[in-house]
Amino acid sequence: MRQTKGRKGKGVTLINGLPLAPAALKKLAKSLKQKCGSGGSIKNGVIEIQGEQRDTLEKELRNLGYTVKRAGG
Repeated sequence: MRQTKGRKGKGVTLINGLPLAPAALKKLAKSLKQKCGSGGSIKNGVIEIQGEQRDTLEKELRNLGYTVKRAGG
């Protein structure tokens, strides 16, 4: 999902609903940030990647075997 709320107009891409332990989530987030070439963070079990990265992230998550559902238009 793409979101700009509370970020002064800057867009981030959110990934939520992953059934992973915190250590595995952190490892996945690092890998995804490297693929996108951008920064990001993990907050309350939700991975935030800076910028409009939905297409790239969707492709990478599908390659890793996750079911992807886009949200937010």
